[in-house]
Amino acid sequence: MAYGFDTLQIHAGARPDPATGARQTPIYQTTAYVFRDSDHAAALFNLQEVGFIYSRLTNPTVAVLQERVAALEGGQGAVACSSGHAAQILALFPLMSPGDNVVVSNRLYGGTVTQMSHTIKRFGWEARFVDIDKSGDISKACDRRTKAIFCESIANPGGHVANLPKVAKVADKQGVPLIVDNTSATPYLCRPIEQGATLVVHSTTKYLTGNGTVTGGVIVDSGNFDWSASDKFPSLSQPEPAYHGLKFHETFGPLAFTLHGHAVGLRDLGMTMSPMGAFQTLMGIETLSLRMEKHVANAKTIATWLEGHPKVMEVTYAGLKSSPYYRQGRKICPKGAGALFTFRLKGGYNACVKFVDALELFSHVANLGDARSLVIHSASTTHRQLTDEQRKLAGADSDVVRLSIGIEDPDDLIADLEQALKQAKR
Repeated sequence: MAYGFDTLQIHAGARPDPATGARQTPIYQTTAYVFRDSDHAAALFNLQEVGFIYSRLTNPTVAVLQERVAALEGGQGAVACSSGHAAQILALFPLMSPGDNVVVSNRLYGGTVTQMSHTIKRFGWEARFVDIDKSGDISKACDRRTKAIFCESIANPGGHVANLPKVAKVADKQGVPLIVDNTSATPYLCRPIEQGATLVVHSTTKYLTGNGTVTGGVIVDSGNFDWSASDKFPSLSQPEPAYHGLKFHETFGPLAFTLHGHAVGLRDLGMTMSPMGAFQTLMGIETLSLRMEKHVANAKTIATWLEGHPKVMEVTYAGLKSSPYYRQGRKICPKGAGALFTFRLKGGYNACVKFVDALELFSHVANLGDARSLVIHSASTTHRQLTDEQRKLAGADSDVVRLSIGIEDPDDLIADLEQALKQAKR
């Protein structure tokens, strides 16, 4: 039976505990699992049987989270890990070899820009930044060593909405997977797999958990990509020496990427999500749709108010009719444009700093997607390591403030913004 989103966010992946009958998913706080006998152990290590070996690879609590997020995204399987950045590396790991490149949007979270610009070079990988709105530029950046295209569904911080079906067509033509970071939108607002994405990554730290308590990440595999169609992805299509020549795609079909993520990625990179982290994220997901509806309603109210304020030059929220991404946002994210956006403040850098320091209800933190409303001046924090040109492309200029709108009373949030704007002018 096909269940609706609200049902899946509560039930997907979960069963009453067979040992105790506990209805809520238990926290399996254990490192290892007893094998039935030697043959059972050998079968697990040979990937001939699915089961639990060691919690760096698999854990029952984490497994429920993986199944739930995969169900919400419409994917075949998922790999949970320790953070959103871990998820991005783990997504690229089976695809890339030294000398390979990934084509990425120039509208990305500042930490991701840094990861792609500098850190992945240590693996011998290259990131090629393009305007994700221009199909021609994406195609020109691709060559025979391109192994993926990467973008955000709703970009952090500027709220830019990517035309996912259009980008997916380019990826299909190039014979590479499209990887979409769906953190800002969540599967409630956007389903990238239905729009052509191969892989979806999340920082579960944000809206999926929704309360700012734990870090985590997840990669969801659509199961739709033919990893054996070419020789581009030998880790998935060719014999794996560590498993006596087993070919992941030939053996596991649509679950090839997911099982490789556990059996090789988590085994060797160790980017493991804790059972407690998975449990808290599961608790958050149970109310995801309810929270996102409130997030979106509040964001639209506050963005509209800010747009009419004399001290504000521009608001980037794609839910506003004035946004160049309004129509595209309604297509890509039909239930709303999320709750993350920026606005440009008259008075520049100094006014932004004064504004942030004057806020009382909004918390000044390096996070987003919390039930609480959050604020940050990206140019001096999350995007500080970027060049002026990179900040401009990312929508994080020195006169720009990023807001993550929570689920409080919108009138209270507006009152807080108003008093802070008055103090910023002084």
